[in-house]
Parts: sequence; structure tokens; C-alpha cells
Amino acid sequence: MKILLVEDDQKTGEYLNRGLSEAGYITDWVADGLTGQHHALSEHYDLIILDVMLPGLDGWSILKAIRGQGFSMPVLFLTAKDQIEDRVKGLELGADDYLIKPFAFAELLARVKSLLRRGQQRDEDILTFSDLELDLRRRRVNRAGQRIDLTAKEFALLELFMRRPCEILPRLLIASLVWDMNFDSETNVIDVAVKRLRQKIDQGHRPRLIQTVRGMGYVLEMDDETAL
Repeated sequence: MKILLVEDDQKTGEYLNRGLSEAGYITDWVADGLTGQHHALSEHYDLIILDVMLPGLDGWSILKAIRGQGFSMPVLFLTAKDQIEDRVKGLELGADDYLIKPFAFAELLARVKSLLRRGQQRDEDILTFSDLELDLRRRRVNRAGQRIDLTAKEFALLELFMRRPCEILPRLLIASLVWDMNFDSETNVIDVAVKRLRQKIDQGHRPRLIQTVRGMGYVLEMDDETAL
């Protein structure tokens, strides 16, 4: 499980980063809002722990951008702002939980585990990346609210990309998992299939999501031109 921690207080950030790492989580800690938003929108995280008052960009704005891009990972606000209206604002913007400073690490860890369990259950039926949504139960795909019709193989290929976002997938792996075949370097079936899927997913939309990594394979991530 990978966690993004956006916390500008040095002491608190070090304490949480160490504690979460010791609990077995991969943790990226950043100390300003702009960097936090860039990480949240360009990399895959299972959970985000987000302070409200941050240099560069506040937590409200980061959360709004995350939900606006269609990301559904759980977000836990960790902040000294303890007014009821602040908590209501956070929840209305799409936060999943709210923990007031000072706090006990044991309580934070319990909330992290609960949110991650909730996120896993939610992800069983629907996968999301940016504004792209794949509904496994109904076998439907939408981007920015627009229905996209895929063949069975295209759906399986997209599901593979969305289960492993930001990971370069070699052609050999794609062939094995989607086509259940050994990859023949003389055939272009993988490249043709990815090209067709890319046309359906990315045509008329920004950011572009399916990228070619020359000599290596393909990856689902936002392109450099439009990623924040």
C-alpha cells in the first residue's frame, strides 16, 4: 500500500513518515501544496493524508483538484483546524475522514487501516484514473461522463492498465495476461490493440492517458504536457 503524506511541519512529517514506514506502508512525504497536488494527480496512491494549511496551495484546493480529476482514493485530513465548519467543508469536498491535531499515532494508524479497507472494497467494482472510470460489474467505461464502447479484449487491456497505473507494462506481459499467449516479436498485435484503445480513450480528451515508452512497453499515466 502506498500513501502520500502532505504535511509542511517538519517534526510532524518526520514522525508520520517514520511511523507509517515502520507499519509497512510505502510513504511519499512532501511539504508544500503544489508538490503535493502534482504527486496526487500524476502518481498512484492508495491513500492521501493531507494537511489543510500548506505553503503554495491549501489542502482544500488539492482535494478539489483530486476529486475533480475523478480520483477516488481515500483522503484523510490531518489538521489543527478544529471548527465544525472546517470539517463540514472537508467532507463536502470529498474527504473521507478528519483527524484533529494533536493526535495519537495509534488512532491515526487505525483510521488509515479502516480507510484502506474501505478503498479496497470500493475498488472491487469500479476502477478510476483521472477522469476515466471502468465499471467491472456492468462492463462499462466512461471518460469525463462520456460512454466509451470497447470490445472484450480492449476492456481486458484497459482493466490491466488501470489495475497497474503508472507502471510500465512490457509487451510480453500484456500478451501473457490479456491474450494468454507467448509474445512473438514479429507480430504487431499488441501495438495495434493499444493504438485502437488509445484512440477510443484519449481522442478528444486531455490529459492523454496511454503512453508509449520506447523499447519498453506502455504505461497508463498523464502525459507531461497536461499533467499538473
